[in-house]
Amino acid sequence: MVMEEAMDGEMSLSNMVLGFFEEADRERWPENDDDDEGSSGGHAAESKAFWQAQHSQLHEALAKTSPAESRMRGDTEEAIKNMRAAAAAACSCTGRAAVGDCRRCMLRHVAERLRDAGYNSALCKSKWTRSPDIPSGEHSYVDVVVQTRSGKAVRVVVELSFRAEFEVARASAGYRALVTALPEVFVGRSDRLRAVVKVMCAAAKQCMKENNMHMGPWRKHKYMQSKWLGTHERTAAATAAATPVVAAVVTVGSPEKQTKFMGSILSLDFARTAVEVV
Repeated sequence: MVMEEAMDGEMSLSNMVLGFFEEADRERWPENDDDDEGSSGGHAAESKAFWQAQHSQLHEALAKTSPAESRMRGDTEEAIKNMRAAAAAACSCTGRAAVGDCRRCMLRHVAERLRDAGYNSALCKSKWTRSPDIPSGEHSYVDVVVQTRSGKAVRVVVELSFRAEFEVARASAGYRALVTALPEVFVGRSDRLRAVVKVMCAAAKQCMKENNMHMGPWRKHKYMQSKWLGTHERTAAATAAATPVVAAVVTVGSPEKQTKFMGSILSLDFARTAVEVV
């Protein structure tokens, strides 16, 4: 699904700033990144083999979607469509003329509509601290917690501007093809998202090498993974008649570890009766 450029205005501005730094660093920085996801081959045959492998891995990761995820994606796209149809409504959090121009309003609307449809959806904000490898940062998105037949709670991440998160300035043809293959709206389990992020970060590193550009720390695997798979605060979506919003903090020691949910019992969706398998 193609999203309007207005919706991703904030993300586009951010990418422009990051692209400026990448362009400025093109002649100044040698490529000495020590991450292990990239390819060191400079030969044309090695480069071709690398991009073919990345396309194959990305296709495999994106193809592993369940019927429940497909239904959730359809409901998400319907929520976005309805909000765009009411784009004349005023934004309540930034004072902009239209809610369709505000990512925060869009996230809140999607979370609420998914909850109205019977999902245990919530707004999420990830925050991570500075380390020797990456700067600190934060990122907001939506997630849904569903129960498998075994009774295990599973997270499904809903990112409304997924493709934009991986766009880079002066991208190689191979990298641009991978970005184009990404869905604008991503809906998927954490393990599937982890696989996609790994592929794209490896590709970004190779793209920078081929263009003799420095890879900014905000493009690294650890930074990108922290956006959706690190420590985050989960705030249950409020309905129109609701008053307080129940929040739950989810803490993990590392983005690589399985997330454990420790939310308040008030945040559980008792209205949901069907057991879904993701």
